[in-house]
Amino acid sequence: MCEGIAAEFEGIDFGDKRLNQRSVTILEALAANPEASINASIESWGDTLAAYRFFRNANVQPEEILRPHREATERRLREHAVVLVVQDTTEFDFTAHPPEDAQCLDAESRFGLDDHTHLAITPEKLCLGVVGSEQFDRAPETLGKGRARKFLLIEAKESFRWLTGYRLACELQQKSGATPIVSVADCEADIYELFVEVQQPSPPADFIIRARENRCTSERNPEREGRVFTKVLDKLAEAPVRVRRTIDLPQTPKRKARQAELEIRAITIELKPPDARSNLPLVSQQCVLVREVNGPGDKTEVSWLLMTSLPIESAEDVLRVVDYYVARWTVEIYFRALKTGCRVERIQLETLHRVKNCWAFYKIIAWRILYLTYLNRTTPELPCTA
Repeated sequence: MCEGIAAEFEGIDFGDKRLNQRSVTILEALAANPEASINASIESWGDTLAAYRFFRNANVQPEEILRPHREATERRLREHAVVLVVQDTTEFDFTAHPPEDAQCLDAESRFGLDDHTHLAITPEKLCLGVVGSEQFDRAPETLGKGRARKFLLIEAKESFRWLTGYRLACELQQKSGATPIVSVADCEADIYELFVEVQQPSPPADFIIRARENRCTSERNPEREGRVFTKVLDKLAEAPVRVRRTIDLPQTPKRKARQAELEIRAITIELKPPDARSNLPLVSQQCVLVREVNGPGDKTEVSWLLMTSLPIESAEDVLRVVDYYVARWTVEIYFRALKTGCRVERIQLETLHRVKNCWAFYKIIAWRILYLTYLNRTTPELPCTA
């Protein structure tokens, strides 16, 4: 299914030629039949035992497995006019067969890992590769203490991963030369510290984030007494419609696939820091409000408030922001390829170290499946031998 995938391991180096060759053998075997179990994918029992020894080897780390793939991805992204680095988190549930050192997801009765992936894609949704990945879980005693963490420094919170993701996009921008890099994330990345970081004089990478909070602007609300500030959505409601657009919405567990008619407003707004971060400065932010009109009336209507550092002067600029955000859905398809296509939640290995090493192979395989799928759509004139 993924012929030629061994090229993603060019330059791999575990300090042992046997481990290097074994990694290529494992990758090709798993890629040949991603839906099968490890035992079914690898032909001989001797090679199967060698794969299990590889996964448990203390000298093998998932970062090193993914390193040559990331380097190959960085080479690919230089070939494109614009690259989006989409970051998102998904759960991998091992409750039915948890590794011996597994901790919790969001409840003491659920075991597994949260996986935060950084995926490089083009605006046309061609997946170029995985440029970053981290996993985390939770100790039982830390569950349900979100309020206590509210006033912690951002570095001590799980949400710090989103700021780390933007910094990763900035690193890639410095390496990519003339190719602009845009960091794209959903509402969990709505972190004021990230907006502050982008205010530096020459931010290396741009960003688009779907807002979760209806933040306060720096303007007092003249209709309310006391220290009350106007909200972002109130300011956008007063703004004229800049452009109208019709888009295709994919099916989700909460809605059927449909076409959505959108009205789009866009203005620049000065934001006030949240009370818990009152020491932070005001920031000026481009805000794009996307709302569906004539929707189905079932509470699935599109309503996106997008924060961005990209320009919004023209209608073309505004539509570019929306199109880049819509391309973010590619990372959801990538997670589906991992869970459904590669069935990674069925992996049964004794420790998280072994699981993470095995996952690193399937991350590359899932990318390859997605890459071939969208390569056919974006360049249909290519011969099938390519």
